[in-house]
Amino acid sequence: MAHVLFVCPAGLIPPENLVLLQHELVVAANGTEALNNLEITDAVVVDAREELAAARSSCQVLAAVGVEEPVMLLVAPESLSVVSPEWGIDDLILESARPAEWELRLRLLIAPHAHSTLSSGSIEIDESACTATVDGNQLDLTYTEFELLKFLVAHPGRVLSREELLKNVWGYDYYGGTRTVDVHVRRLRAKLSTEYDQCIGTVRNVGYRFDPRA
Repeated sequence: MAHVLFVCPAGLIPPENLVLLQHELVVAANGTEALNNLEITDAVVVDAREELAAARSSCQVLAAVGVEEPVMLLVAPESLSVVSPEWGIDDLILESARPAEWELRLRLLIAPHAHSTLSSGSIEIDESACTATVDGNQLDLTYTEFELLKFLVAHPGRVLSREELLKNVWGYDYYGGTRTVDVHVRRLRAKLSTEYDQCIGTVRNVGYRFDPRA
């Protein structure tokens, strides 16, 4: 879960497709107010859907003080022509973006600024580098396999249903069935080798549980 600071004029609210994601949102009215809420912020989203001048001012305030957190602009398609490098943003996203795109864009935006690792037993995950190792040996994982392993390792001992895994790893926009979870777990177990494949245990009729002691 990321901490996202959403900067928008008073009376506006974050878009529903961003709210649907399991991130902590804090709202600020402008760039100056945003500066007081950066302590635990992973990314800043500036709303330019309605008040372009105010959004530009907020972005420039953040850029002027050299904030380390990445800044993304939320903009309407018809306003793209006025956005320029002088705004000082790191990325932008259209107001029509679906939850899965929001999730991916935020991950890509935050990743270069993050230096967190997860470890459980002999398994270690470097989130910033998107790599996973077992006993120091790097695993050859696809992006989805990596995200699945990361989510499992981040919730040791907890029973995770297939539906919960679909929502958190594949995203709200995924229309496939839960069968794909089983397929990816089987591939992931194979890559962990017989020495560690039992770390991902099957909970009959429910889903899976990660147990490093296994």
